Amino acid sequence: MTSTPRARIAVLGSTNMDFVAYAPVAPGRGETVTGESFRTVAGGKGANQAVAAARAGGDVAMIGAVGDDCLGPRLRAVLDEAGVDTRTLRTVPGASGTAHIVVDGAGHNSIVVVPGANATVTSLTEEDERVVAGSDALLLQLESPVDGVLAGLRAARAHGVRTLLTPAPAQPLPDELLSLVDLLVPNEHEAAALTGLRDPREAARALLERVPEVVVTLGSDGCLYSSRDGETLAVPARRVTAVDTTAAGDTFVGALAVALGEGRRPEEALRWATAASALSVQHHGASSSMPGRSAVDRLAATAP
Repeated sequence: MTSTPRARIAVLGSTNMDFVAYAPVAPGRGETVTGESFRTVAGGKGANQAVAAARAGGDVAMIGAVGDDCLGPRLRAVLDEAGVDTRTLRTVPGASGTAHIVVDGAGHNSIVVVPGANATVTSLTEEDERVVAGSDALLLQLESPVDGVLAGLRAARAHGVRTLLTPAPAQPLPDELLSLVDLLVPNEHEAAALTGLRDPREAARALLERVPEVVVTLGSDGCLYSSRDGETLAVPARRVTAVDTTAAGDTFVGALAVALGEGRRPEEALRWATAASALSVQHHGASSSMPGRSAVDRLAATAP
């Protein structure tokens, strides 16, 4: 029996060190609360998606930047240990990116991101473009400068590579940028920000005027898929007890890219990615919470 070829995934995005405080209740404006614990975990939406895709069985390369501070080598090491190719992860003068996160007793989080070195990724090198050209899919997010995201999307389109964009943090996007996206993966809040529509189904339909395929993630309610060819799917989430949702969306996208890169149909790919996300929220941290392929396979094989 022949094995499934590994999906080749390029990720263009952020690499941050996450400073995570856990407290029963997140502080309001002007309020101080006492926390229960603190962790320092490698993260950033780009690096998170790269680690998730690698652990899900993809052949993954990371395009981005870290600083020449004490955090840069630690961030690179986490990607290396996960099996991510970091030859196109630049080291630039200055501070690495950081994220400052509060996780409350229900597992919900609020985040402040300081871009640092990520802000320097405004274009692609020749080697970056070669990596994109040799991939089945390019994953992108919006923690990197829009100019860099556009450069990645243009390169992918020129080489016939499928693009998946997570539009986070939410912001107005140029028409050209969305015209180069094949699959848009917003959560329900980002979909509302892009369309002005609160209902996720209405937002998905509106987004199809700008992109060919949309997956709106709905947290504990699963996800919605829509495409211009008329296919629509509602995939429920797995019922689990969440302790930290920090990397749930990135785990979902990384696993989804691998499943699609292996040629799975959208419904199977979405159910598999949903299983990966369900496993991730049962553990603390971002990259540290992401499951391996065998664990995802086991959960995906069970009835939801």
